[in-house]
Amino acid sequence: MLRKKRDKKRDKERERAFYENGSRLHEKLIASCNGRPIPIRSYSCEELQRATNNFDRSRIFHTDESYEWYNGSFEGRMISIKKYLKHRFDEIFTDIAVSAKMSTHNNVLKLIGCCLETEIPISVYESAANGSLEDRVKVTSHDGAQQHEREPLSWQSRLKIAREIAHAISYLHTAFSRPIVHRLIQPGNVFLDQHGVAKLTDFSFSISIPEGETHVEDDVLCGTVGFICPHYFATNYITEKVDVYSFGSFLLQLLTGQEKLELFGITDYSSDDDFENDRKRITIDEVEDPAFHVEEEGSAVWQQFVNPAIHVGEEGSVVWQQLQAGLRLAFICIKKDPEIRPDMVDVTKELRKIERFIL
Repeated sequence: MLRKKRDKKRDKERERAFYENGSRLHEKLIASCNGRPIPIRSYSCEELQRATNNFDRSRIFHTDESYEWYNGSFEGRMISIKKYLKHRFDEIFTDIAVSAKMSTHNNVLKLIGCCLETEIPISVYESAANGSLEDRVKVTSHDGAQQHEREPLSWQSRLKIAREIAHAISYLHTAFSRPIVHRLIQPGNVFLDQHGVAKLTDFSFSISIPEGETHVEDDVLCGTVGFICPHYFATNYITEKVDVYSFGSFLLQLLTGQEKLELFGITDYSSDDDFENDRKRITIDEVEDPAFHVEEEGSAVWQQFVNPAIHVGEEGSVVWQQLQAGLRLAFICIKKDPEIRPDMVDVTKELRKIERFIL
């Protein structure tokens, strides 16, 4: 009898959660998709528990302060399951809605469905068999020896990933009547599938620019130290160039194996939680100086930006010239003046040329 009461109470809670979450998601999908919501498969709690062996911690392949990613298997298919940890419903439903909208793009992690029976919804995606780029891109050194948790990325893989993610961001900016700005472009939000294809994820803080407008304002500052656009920092104005700046920082890290702040010797900076209290320092005005000196002093200076563990060949080689062109593009993307930065369509074209060595 007691068990039946518990089961009845559980079923009522799930029914309530399903109704409330479903209503919120439906509203978000309608707003995001111009009144034509995209159908999304519904999963039960039991199905996702079976898929993850009751959310076995050993199946986690990536974590963030707001969510955990699990490897799972359902109906003979490998899947990735995103379990949100905080009650940030607007962000969660934005993530699901924009993911659904973008799932047709080959370089966006495809949303398969979600579970709405839990108090906090759970999302289901295609498999990201090779995990997060964050675990592969940065080359670290301990006691003088290079350490890699996983096999380091080859030079050509780095160029391919850069071009694939640039293409996904370009699509986000241009494919819809209202351009969408991602606002969280960084290695932790790029996954790799079983074939090494790069997949953009996490649209939690994505925002649309109204039709006919050049920007949108948002009092909520979103971003990560080293990737956030200084102009957005100062004004709260959001344009596509916010993503261009973040992509420039992303490209620098991808090509060099080091974070931008480390590249320029900036080690005394605040955490993401201290943005509002320390804006002046985090805007990093010095960021343009290295670009200027690289342009002025020639190829000998380029070498200082690249971790020695990433072998890019001898000066004058094809790979060396690809590196020079890639870093030059990254520096243009992180110019302080948004008007000087290229748009992502042009960035994608330039990366395609660099990858094919059409310089």
